[in-house]
Amino acid sequence: MNFDGLDPGMGEYAPALHGNLEPSREPSMDPRLNPGLLQGVELDPDGLPVAIPESVHMMEGMFSELHSVHAEVGVPVTATHFDLQEELLWMGNHRGHAMSFFGSTMGRYSSFQAHSTDDIRQIQSMETGVLFLSKSNLKCQTRGGLVMFDYPMEEGADMHSLLMTENNAMLMGGLQNYVLEFDLNTVQQTQKFTVEAPGVAIMRQSNRFLFCGNTSGKVSLCDLRTFKLEHEFDAFSGSLSDFDVHGNLLAACGFSSRGLNRLACDRFLMVFDLRMMRTVTPLQVHVDPLFLRFIPTYTSRLAIISQTGECQFCEPTGLANLADVFHVNTVGQLLMSFDVSSSKQALAFGDSGGGVHLWSDAPEVSYNSYSRETEFALPCLVDSLPQLDWSHDLLPLSLIPMPLNSSEPLLSDWVTTQATPSPRRAPPVDPEILRTMNSVGFIGYAPNPRTRPRNQVHQLSTNSGVPESLIGRDEEPHLYMVPKKYRKVTIKYSKLGLEDFDFKHYNRTLFAGLEPHIPNAYCNCMIQVDLYLFNLSRDPCQASNFLRAFRTIPEASALGLILADSDEQTGKARLGRLIQSWNRFILTQLHQETQEQEGPQAYRGASSSALGSSGESVIGRQFGCEVENSSLCRCGKETVRSSLTLLFTMHYPEQNSLDKTIKEYDFAEILKKSICLEQSTQAWCENCEKYQPTVQTRNIRCLPDVLVINCEVNSVKEAEFWKAQAEYAFIKAKKKEEMEPHKEGLVNTEGLTFDTRVEDLRHIWIPLTLKMSISKSQGLEISSWPEEEELSSTEEAEGASLYDLVVTVPHVLDARTGGNLVAHIKVGETYHVRKEGVTHQQWYLFNDFLIEPIDKAEAAQFDVNWKVPAILYYAKRNYHSKYDLRIKNPIEASVLLTEASLARKQRKSHATFIPLMVSEMPQAGDLVGLDAEFVTLNQEEAELRSDGTKSTIKPSQMSVARITCVRGQGPNDGVPFIDDYISTQEQVVDYLTQYSGIKPGDLDAKISSKHLTTLKSTYLKLRFLIDTGVRFVGHGLQKDFRVINLLVLKDQVVDTVYLFHMPRKRMISLRFLAWYFLDLNIQGETHDSIEDARTALSLYNKYLELSRGGGNNEVRKVLKGLYEKGRKMDWKVQLSSLNDGTVKSA
Repeated sequence: MNFDGLDPGMGEYAPALHGNLEPSREPSMDPRLNPGLLQGVELDPDGLPVAIPESVHMMEGMFSELHSVHAEVGVPVTATHFDLQEELLWMGNHRGHAMSFFGSTMGRYSSFQAHSTDDIRQIQSMETGVLFLSKSNLKCQTRGGLVMFDYPMEEGADMHSLLMTENNAMLMGGLQNYVLEFDLNTVQQTQKFTVEAPGVAIMRQSNRFLFCGNTSGKVSLCDLRTFKLEHEFDAFSGSLSDFDVHGNLLAACGFSSRGLNRLACDRFLMVFDLRMMRTVTPLQVHVDPLFLRFIPTYTSRLAIISQTGECQFCEPTGLANLADVFHVNTVGQLLMSFDVSSSKQALAFGDSGGGVHLWSDAPEVSYNSYSRETEFALPCLVDSLPQLDWSHDLLPLSLIPMPLNSSEPLLSDWVTTQATPSPRRAPPVDPEILRTMNSVGFIGYAPNPRTRPRNQVHQLSTNSGVPESLIGRDEEPHLYMVPKKYRKVTIKYSKLGLEDFDFKHYNRTLFAGLEPHIPNAYCNCMIQVDLYLFNLSRDPCQASNFLRAFRTIPEASALGLILADSDEQTGKARLGRLIQSWNRFILTQLHQETQEQEGPQAYRGASSSALGSSGESVIGRQFGCEVENSSLCRCGKETVRSSLTLLFTMHYPEQNSLDKTIKEYDFAEILKKSICLEQSTQAWCENCEKYQPTVQTRNIRCLPDVLVINCEVNSVKEAEFWKAQAEYAFIKAKKKEEMEPHKEGLVNTEGLTFDTRVEDLRHIWIPLTLKMSISKSQGLEISSWPEEEELSSTEEAEGASLYDLVVTVPHVLDARTGGNLVAHIKVGETYHVRKEGVTHQQWYLFNDFLIEPIDKAEAAQFDVNWKVPAILYYAKRNYHSKYDLRIKNPIEASVLLTEASLARKQRKSHATFIPLMVSEMPQAGDLVGLDAEFVTLNQEEAELRSDGTKSTIKPSQMSVARITCVRGQGPNDGVPFIDDYISTQEQVVDYLTQYSGIKPGDLDAKISSKHLTTLKSTYLKLRFLIDTGVRFVGHGLQKDFRVINLLVLKDQVVDTVYLFHMPRKRMISLRFLAWYFLDLNIQGETHDSIEDARTALSLYNKYLELSRGGGNNEVRKVLKGLYEKGRKMDWKVQLSSLNDGTVKSA
């Protein structure tokens, strides 16, 4: 309340008297609160605290708000701390940002990023700096933000608290089974104490014990030196929220179990006597305690804070008084952090909206009893200059005075050695010209000896820092070597999302690219390999369905194939090694899931059979190769085992450490040694009954149809080997060209004729074609083969086969973007005949959604400085004739019949649809009303530019939650036959209930009463309808099918958003169209997909009626009236459904 203008003497009366002086100025407050607690706090008309004038008297011992600031709006403040050395208040937020505020006015002192991604969980000030603790990192920075040290924790650490001990040492604990002792002088871990699960969440210290609280509700008392457990208090049955120690008392607050694994905040504080080691009578309070601190100014007072902002003071051994409750005005936000200054005069609160609130019991507050002086940056001193009118054309610039004397050097002055003129010397004249020159006066002339090409100047000097090509001159030097088409592509999002992004600019072929913005999109290149290599190509598609299923496989997560978003964005992942592991895993997984042990089936679960079992599969027949592994012990015992392998890994010869030169090898030779691998290793010998050095040999019994090779170029040593072999191959090709008769062409200064075909062989080591055969006498034989030649009939009879290079997957090294993976794919004749009507094969570069044709030599070129080989595919020539790779439709009509719901509580009385009967099965051309509802899995990531516009960095990730299909004809017209709620295993961050009608719990099989089913089951139904040829009617189906990730031909889609649309006009909502044409009020509070699908069908019938009545002219006339009506009503529906007849807008 503000008492300005009143009699100053009235301030001496009891606080209760002041509440009745001016009722009109009294803000609304809780009637249970004592108005005296708000003395000295001024409220603005919105109820928000404002700065307190210095003249306002604050009652001694009564805390009230002194100041509040917003550090970063919308980002929760996770830690607050009063500096123990200076008059500073520190805060850390959920995004790892730290700020400090000076004094009672809370002027901003410093602001910096303490941790890149993790939230700051605790702050501790020291003499020299400030410690910031996050989940897996401890960072020490000066009060100005300079980093003193950065200490990462062990993998899997989840730190929550730190505690300073004596001699510059500290303890760190968290939700793991150990506590670390850390030396701040040496920045090293000194000891590691083992604790019981679930670890240590809160730590306090007294002169006798070290107190550790965990999330199970217990407080442990440990020895200060040995960390040995001395005693333990079982405070709460649920979980511990906070506790504090003062003198011989320990007070704790927490949660108690309330059955069915539910926790409830306990309003009884547990108080323990540390002398008798027993419980004192619990203290009942009037708030839900979340934070707790002793404030021993006069007595051992306790400050109890709730998450909603209620604060109560009470004695730990007395009764809590309701009058001692006051409120922190957080404007509806929740309190996330709390701290008390060392002087006990100030309290600090941090809320979930980014606000920091300072409360004090005196207007001149001091955080510490003895604080040192805080250093501030020197202010910028600028001399006052006269006002100059720059728009005046005759204004002399000499009016601006020079700040320095002419004798003093300027910062812009050049160094004398660099300012000395150094003219370029003219090149020396050719001696032949001087010898034959004739002089006429001062002019000399001579015949041209033709020792240099015409119109070319000799290069005087070279600068290695500037690239010679036009690529990269305007960019950083390390980027010039990576061609633009190989760099990582990104989507530029607008306010319309992806709808107005020009994908055709990056892809002018008939192939479909894949979008890279979804999680784990690093494997896009291999998905495109599977699509186009085996003629499985379709029109534009996303990999979201595949990646969603891929993320749910436990084995993929265990192998480290599931990347976090931060790893993909920062480029920490080793993509070359990762894609090779992904290739091995996916081939094994597909082989196991498609084994035909029980005969061919349309849909089967993952088989549990081993890779080498007798079960056959399509993957095994194409990629599989039966190998024989022999293990020979030095005792003479030989063990032979047979297995099936789907790919081979390259093994390179070991180099002599003394000899630095790399020997020349043929690729076919290295490949043969890698397939028929021989190595020595330790293995168990049954004859010797112990581990013995054994020689293991691998031989193959048959040749695969597709040879898959992991290149394993994962280190500098292997990259140097690959680079040297490519250089040897290029020199050999160049010498071979020199031995042939010279062709006509350009002659360089050395007199050599350059042929473009030879230059294209630079950086190429792998052959485009291999000849492979297996003979009983010599075993496996591999050799390079000219691509244009075929085998003779004799060689074919001997079992030889030609293998053509069809896929190369390189890892592109790019320091700026973190690198990316691309694919070179040789697309076969079958695809070109089907799509373009021509018979030929062509290599293409697939870089996510950038696709363009390339030369075959480029597909085999690997400049390991930026393009490192990862995966190679060699396919047997004409092997496609053995397989029927046409796209088939194994989906049967039975998928539309009745199926059981996953929800346990779903009953027939709750059914919202009637499944199709056998006699109602849809036919081509039948109408089906469709509507889908979605939920959000990940929120949109955007940034605000300096000009105020918003730039989308990453769009929100949506997932289909409900799909409804309604009959469009027949006796049951308008009755839904599909109304599936999709169960999802991924976390939903926003159910979008206002727009989707989906509520929390609708997608949970344990509590849902809806018809819950799997995404796969619903996809089968939609895929069957699409393949049958039905026509879908709906509103905004283009976006729905994009999120659902299904391709539907334009002839099968009737979208009412385009039927009732005029060119260059706005799109009209379904609700307005229903009101205008059908006189229906839909989508009142939430959306209902059944209602929306029926409305779309009715609108389509209305459109047909208008078209039949007057043709296009009538439709155009009606649409014109529709838009005029919409503009008059501001596109809002007018509802006249009130009892008094009034009209209401909605």
